[in-house]
Amino acid sequence: MDLKDQLKNLFPDHEPEEIQKEESSKSDIWLQEDPIICKYEKRKGKPITILEGYTGADADFKLLAKELKTKLSVGGSFKNDKIIIQGDYRDKIMGILKEKGFNVKRVGG
Repeated sequence: MDLKDQLKNLFPDHEPEEIQKEESSKSDIWLQEDPIICKYEKRKGKPITILEGYTGADADFKLLAKELKTKLSVGGSFKNDKIIIQGDYRDKIMGILKEKGFNVKRVGG
């Protein structure tokens, strides 16, 4: 007897609700015509990836930063209209952004 059968025995009148997962889609974040610039730098000897050139709302850019940090499982921050990601993740970030519908331009190396 699995857990669902046991719960039905305890609560025979209960109707389970359908849970819908909210996934971020292309319509959540404002897409722009100009490409987002993806740069690589070293600060204090450590590699970082910088994204800049987004012309939409700061809240959308912060949401994008949070999503990138979560997907890549890395640290980072949002400062001065730039997303700073710890490590050299240019290829992965460019893939994620292109998947969302952004134009991305790679600068440097």
